[in-house]
Amino acid sequence: MKPIVSIIMGSTSDLPVMEKAAAFLNDMQVPFEMNALSAHRTPAEVEKFAKEAAGRGLKVIIAGAGMAAALPGVIAANTTLPVIGIPIKGSVLDGVDALYSILQMPPGIPVATVAINGAMNAAILAVQMLALSDEALAQKFAAYKEGLKNKIVKANQDLKEVKYEYKC
Repeated sequence: MKPIVSIIMGSTSDLPVMEKAAAFLNDMQVPFEMNALSAHRTPAEVEKFAKEAAGRGLKVIIAGAGMAAALPGVIAANTTLPVIGIPIKGSVLDGVDALYSILQMPPGIPVATVAINGAMNAAILAVQMLALSDEALAQKFAAYKEGLKNKIVKANQDLKEVKYEYKC
């Protein structure tokens, strides 16, 4: 199937984080591609990717980067598609530098930003965007959300069955 989501990471060292986005998209049966592109090491390739993304049928781009984290913003500057940024933990600042970099986009170049290493939430947000115009995906996503609720309901039932002794 032709990908409609692109997962881009600044380096393959980001793969352990970005795999969580891939796993969720797989579970939702959303076709995606995954590549490593660096805003600093391969700037021409990043610009080309972003400018051609919509023409290739992509609908959402998930971009993860650490440290200076320029990748999501550079992509957003060169496409009209929504970009979801994932700040990657990896520097002495534990990803806060990447978080601030991705959050602080200038007016007109928005990047939706999730938590540090929050790749799964990035994929969930991408699915929510796509589900606005895809009823089958909307139903799958609603079932996923219902499953989350049911896990908590079951956990609460299990807690009620366990007797705890409290001592003051």
